[in-house]
Amino acid sequence: NPDDIESMTVLKGQSASALYGSRAANGVILITTKSGKKNSGLGVEFNTNVQFDKPVDNTDFQTTYGQGQLGSSGLVGSKPATAADALATGNLAWGSRLDGSPVVQFDGSTGTYSNKSNYLDFYRTAPSFTNTIALTGGGDGGSFRLSASDLRGNSIVPNSYLDRKTFNFNGSQSVTSKLDVNVIANYILENSKNRSGLSDGPGNPNNVQFLAPNIDQNLLSPSTDASGKERTFTNDTYVTNPYFAAYNFQNNTQRKRLISSLSAKYSFTKWLYAQARLGYDNINDQRISIEPTGTAYRSDNGTMTQYNYQTNEFNADILVNGNHSIVKDVLGLDLTLGGNIRKSSYGGTQIGGNGGFIIPYFYSLTNFASRNSGYIGGYSNNQVNSAYYSADFSIKDFLVLSTTGRYDEYSSISSTVGRGIFSPSVSGSFIFSDLYHVNNVDIGKIRVSYAQTSGEATPYANAVYYNVNNSITGIPAGSFSTQLPNLFLKPYTLREFEVGAEMKFWGDRLGFDASYFARKTKNEIINSTIDPSSGYNNSYIGTGSTQNRGFELEIHGSPVKTTAFSWTPSFNFTYVQNKILQTDGTVNNPITLGTYRPLNANTAIVAGLAGPQIMAHDYVRNAAGRIVVDANGIPVQGDLKAMGSTVPKFYGGLNNNFTYKQFNLSFLTDYRFGNKILSATNYYSILRGLNKITLNGRETGVVADGVLADGSTNTKVVAAQTYYQELARRISSLDVLDGSFIKLRQITFGYTIPKSALTRTPFSSINFSLVARNLLTIMKHTDNIDPESAFSNLIGYNGIEGTSLPFTRTYGFNLNFKFKN
Repeated sequence: NPDDIESMTVLKGQSASALYGSRAANGVILITTKSGKKNSGLGVEFNTNVQFDKPVDNTDFQTTYGQGQLGSSGLVGSKPATAADALATGNLAWGSRLDGSPVVQFDGSTGTYSNKSNYLDFYRTAPSFTNTIALTGGGDGGSFRLSASDLRGNSIVPNSYLDRKTFNFNGSQSVTSKLDVNVIANYILENSKNRSGLSDGPGNPNNVQFLAPNIDQNLLSPSTDASGKERTFTNDTYVTNPYFAAYNFQNNTQRKRLISSLSAKYSFTKWLYAQARLGYDNINDQRISIEPTGTAYRSDNGTMTQYNYQTNEFNADILVNGNHSIVKDVLGLDLTLGGNIRKSSYGGTQIGGNGGFIIPYFYSLTNFASRNSGYIGGYSNNQVNSAYYSADFSIKDFLVLSTTGRYDEYSSISSTVGRGIFSPSVSGSFIFSDLYHVNNVDIGKIRVSYAQTSGEATPYANAVYYNVNNSITGIPAGSFSTQLPNLFLKPYTLREFEVGAEMKFWGDRLGFDASYFARKTKNEIINSTIDPSSGYNNSYIGTGSTQNRGFELEIHGSPVKTTAFSWTPSFNFTYVQNKILQTDGTVNNPITLGTYRPLNANTAIVAGLAGPQIMAHDYVRNAAGRIVVDANGIPVQGDLKAMGSTVPKFYGGLNNNFTYKQFNLSFLTDYRFGNKILSATNYYSILRGLNKITLNGRETGVVADGVLADGSTNTKVVAAQTYYQELARRISSLDVLDGSFIKLRQITFGYTIPKSALTRTPFSSINFSLVARNLLTIMKHTDNIDPESAFSNLIGYNGIEGTSLPFTRTYGFNLNFKFKN
């Protein structure tokens, strides 16, 4: 809950991994939750937040030609003449030119053959409300903070929402003058209704965006006929009526999560203490998925599946810290010694029905002739045992030398090769401005560091295990895994070198922080496919190697600062050059990461290139660079080819903050350059005649600018529908887009009521703020989609856009009251 956050601290680089382990290989975000204060009395704080998400139309489809398709002869498509024709072309826009004439629609009614293009009316402006109340208190020996938060959020898709209740407790007590105890507990109860289906699967309501221009989306409602069955607008029954998907499909989740910790700190002296901590994180995730009676693509009365996922993590650590001046005002030492045990487990089960519901529209697991059950997503236990140290030597506070070391023992690594690995780091910083005083220089600091981090394999990658499958005639079934175990997997290592400088001038009117970094992984663990004739499909191998080099720059300042007004801008810039050095050993085959079923393309890691790469089929070209077409006048499909990385090379942002007395105004602009996106929306819009590139040749046919295999110039005239549909199926490089953008991300405006105006009120402070997010895309190169559209957050699917929901523009306000103690 953001209202419970006191501060967020970013620990960059791998030096943080000495204390936090392999999961800190890319740095750490430390979130400190709010707490009470000693001797503060009882305090009450209330915060309310309201925001509205408004869908944004990123499509720019053609509106010249309407629903229909090519006939048995000729080059030009025609509009539907019967209701059957309309059903056959419900998601095709290869018809004749829109002219406002009468046209038969899929339900037999008559409409006008003119542009409607109102698919966005299916969605709604979605309000969300968050209210938080917190009690704080403290006496001589301790303090506490107790808060409760209620989030009621709505999706832009009708009949979809999220309710989340969060309870937080943070309490500390001085048991004695030397012993302090702290307890933190967070409990989150989350209920979501009808999370939208995505991608090309049935149940994705965003198929509404592919309606032909002359089809009014309001015609799709109601979504059921008199018997309760789905009203389809196309013969492709897997393209679900969006209203049926929203109001009849069910995809509900209840998640319960408990995050808790108990710590005790004993201070031996002012400079030496010991601390013990226990942490527990439990997630119980229950999901119900229902494909209802009357679903067009189902021949039975529908089905239902219930899922249950359990995730547990237990952490125990103990550390001793001493911070002492060895030579007063000259040499200081800050030393930490510690150990950690982390245990985690995961398991998932499912139960579903066979043969459809016995009684239509009665959605219960008891309403099936038989049921099946089994594990889903696997079952695993994992443990990491660690010991670590951190030592900082400071010389007159201007020279600091640091070293850390961490020994990790991974249960997922075989004892055959040794489960343990030691990861050291060394760093130094020199504040030269404290030694050499230079006019107008407030701080001058240089730093350098070298660090190593290790990581583990997926549990059971080195062992034979069994799959528990759905039961057969009531008897649980099992099978051997098709994954070949690898006993020789080692922990992978990530090594990083960094050098940087930090400067501040003229009373912090101007400052910068710049750094260069170089990272390299070794023995990176990769899931590689193998020849099925071996009896296995895949195996994890530890042969991967990746290199990342880059530069980071942050510039900040306060060029204008008076008693009433200030302007504090900040700019950050990051450049990263990554390269895959090795994949699966000496052969260095590309390793496929993610695929999207309709597209003839995938993402993969390819040795010698940045990763992950989008692999797509491009045109075949002759020696002169001209496109080669076949005898039918269609470009020939080339081999899979690397089209660019899904990871941006440049990214950053510009933030400006203005304050005038009690008013505050800020705006944030961010940018990203140098990455590619694989777009399913682009594919479908070409296939269905909506993309503007399909306008060429609609009435005259298309003659591809290319040559035949013998080198002669192509003269074959091809109907536009035939040409573009086949082009979409063959040349998936058409769907690879430049993902670069510049966005005005956020504007906030706030006002704080002066304390003098609250003297006769029960309030100690009142703050009010307005916010707007995703206001404007200043620059982008992705037609018909937002450049941040995504199909999944898994690394293999990063960069794949799968006909996702429209992006939203958010407007909201926040009101915070603090009562006097």
